[in-house]
Amino acid sequence: MKAIKGGITSPAGFLAAGIHAGLKKAKKDMAMIVSEKEADTAATFTTNKVKAAPVIWDQAVLLGGKAKAVVVNSGNANACTGKDGLLDAERTAETVASLLGTEKGKVYVSSTGVIGVKLDMEKIENGVKTLFPLLSRDGGVDAAAAICTTDTFSKEAAAEVMISGRKVTIGGMAKGSGMIHPNMATMLCYVATDARISSETLQKLLGATVEDTFNMISVDGDTSTNDTCIVLANGMAENDEIIYGSKDYAAFEEAFRYVLGELAKDITRDGEGAGRFIEMNVVNALSKADAKKLARSVVSSSLVKAAFFGSDANWGRILCAMGYSGADFDPSLVDLSFSSPAGSLDVVRSGEPLPFDEDKAKKILLEKEITVKADCHQGSSSATAWGCDLTYDYVKINGDYRS
Repeated sequence: MKAIKGGITSPAGFLAAGIHAGLKKAKKDMAMIVSEKEADTAATFTTNKVKAAPVIWDQAVLLGGKAKAVVVNSGNANACTGKDGLLDAERTAETVASLLGTEKGKVYVSSTGVIGVKLDMEKIENGVKTLFPLLSRDGGVDAAAAICTTDTFSKEAAAEVMISGRKVTIGGMAKGSGMIHPNMATMLCYVATDARISSETLQKLLGATVEDTFNMISVDGDTSTNDTCIVLANGMAENDEIIYGSKDYAAFEEAFRYVLGELAKDITRDGEGAGRFIEMNVVNALSKADAKKLARSVVSSSLVKAAFFGSDANWGRILCAMGYSGADFDPSLVDLSFSSPAGSLDVVRSGEPLPFDEDKAKKILLEKEITVKADCHQGSSSATAWGCDLTYDYVKINGDYRS
């Protein structure tokens, strides 16, 4: 596998564009992704019982197994908008389909932004018509910018891998900054690949990968109504079809996991108001499930996040969060340590505190990216979760989100 610079249009046969359609005051707010060839598709969606109209529409598109395009708007979530919202999602798909000469059931629709406000369909339809002639291989950067809401930077990642003697490329883009929590973090994510792989195999891969990437991040404990991750595979690399469980599958999986992992980490780095990125590594746990519970509980804790904001080595909050995680572990066996580019520090051994230099700890925790390691000394399973600190700016951003 080779990481490359790029995004959604890095694979062969994918075009994109992003524009300002007037849904937001000044920033780009509509994007389109199109595959030159009809693509096999997979997707995952929010676990929130309150599902936005686009999510309901996209769940139906997924059942067809094939897709041609994705259209996305930011600034308005089209959530809690009743029957009109569903009709607007369908109408958006119809507008795209008419331009592409395809069926509306092969067009995914996504929205992100304020909940409870109906779409301005005149702007949406004009936006689709404006996007269409702008579609290009160079349009991925604009598309990545157009799906952002409170994000401070666009999120893109890409990788190449050799499959049956052919170069296969995977590229993706995502948005997400607030309302981020496991079980589909609040985000929109789109992944494109020119690999030949069936929708059934792609769905298995996506489900497993989301568990270890997007379901292992937390910013604020909220899960949205619009969470969506869509994958399109158009087969234009002309590799032998990737079969589940094969060596080719393992190679493709490595690259796929890299792309989704980088996007997941970037979402966390860009947490609303965040100043620090926290990686929580749990090792030697009794089971994978226990390791994941422990890691996610720590990065989800508001008290832990607040401690990192203050660069305070308050390890008791970490052990406490592990304790209420629901995981099976013995606190008396746990070792805890902090590390960053400024150094490393052991703070707990076998469940008991170690004396440490507070000034050294402060220096380590003042860095932008910090790793916490918990060694359970009980098994051989491990897991990693990602989070960020909780700052004053988070409240400021969300206190006037609609304005």
